Amino acid sequence: MSLTIGLCFDLRSTYLAEGYSEEETAEFDQEETIAALETALARLGHRTERIGHARQLTAALVAGKRWDLVFNIAEGLHGMSREAQVPAILDLYRIPYTFSDPLVMCLTLHKGMCKAVLRDAGVATAPALVVTESENMPLPSFDGPYFIKPVAEGTGKGITPLSIVDQAADLPLVCSRLLARFRQPVLIEPYLPGREFTTGIIGTGAEAEVLGCMEVLLNEEAEQGVYSYGNKENWQSRVEYRLIRPQEDAVVVQAEAVALTAWRVLDCRDGGRVDLRCDSTGRPLFMEVNPLAGLHPSHSDLPILCNLAGIAYQDLIGRIVGSAQKRLAAQVS
Repeated sequence: MSLTIGLCFDLRSTYLAEGYSEEETAEFDQEETIAALETALARLGHRTERIGHARQLTAALVAGKRWDLVFNIAEGLHGMSREAQVPAILDLYRIPYTFSDPLVMCLTLHKGMCKAVLRDAGVATAPALVVTESENMPLPSFDGPYFIKPVAEGTGKGITPLSIVDQAADLPLVCSRLLARFRQPVLIEPYLPGREFTTGIIGTGAEAEVLGCMEVLLNEEAEQGVYSYGNKENWQSRVEYRLIRPQEDAVVVQAEAVALTAWRVLDCRDGGRVDLRCDSTGRPLFMEVNPLAGLHPSHSDLPILCNLAGIAYQDLIGRIVGSAQKRLAAQVS
């Protein structure tokens, strides 16, 4: 079925022109991503229309614009619920869209709350402590070394080799710096020294399935021990991505099982990624989920993974839209 599909996105160049920094706009999309989506959707037989960010969406809706489906990759700029803003607006107008609903977007952006829900559901994940102030902060109930990061950032923002803290006595100082810089709570977890994976997922609920599992390997030029903001920004020279199939590696079997279970427990939709890291025993643990994964055709982790797995970019976009179309069909009926 051919659809008129609106595109919601945050264009990085727009915010850079408004004076925001490279780091503040790190999660936003490049023109190449929007153009690639338009091309893929056109080849799939759909007509596309650019909408833009949340404020542009509200203006278009007030002006009477409507679409059969909105392909939403808008990250939002401000607040702990920023990734939920576009889905919430579209729900208000009963316009179907790709990817997860506002509840899921809010929960998964807050890494501490997300881990708590999954821990209660029995999904393998490390313990964690959320810190809202550095003065008189409680110390973790688990042993170090520790790993510290902002509770609601992506693209490795706030993560450097200094995120690894050996002594509990040093935690208040590190936390105070992150609290001041990002103006949001800080997550403390045990540092996991083992292998790191990102697992691609496509589909919703019982129909969700693993696209592949990609190991993240840091070379000698990389900041060591962490998949940091710097490493992600300079991935071409610092990072090697290696697709590993479950029949080749028993750890990947475990990683894919954890990832798919977490995806279903959280009720994520259509497509995205689950990131995992192994503890000192080699057991893969859930770290975080990205239900709004980057879709740059050559730079983003999910398309890189699909390329390694032999899944064309157009096929990936088609499967995402196909998953969303099932909700559209249910709404029409």
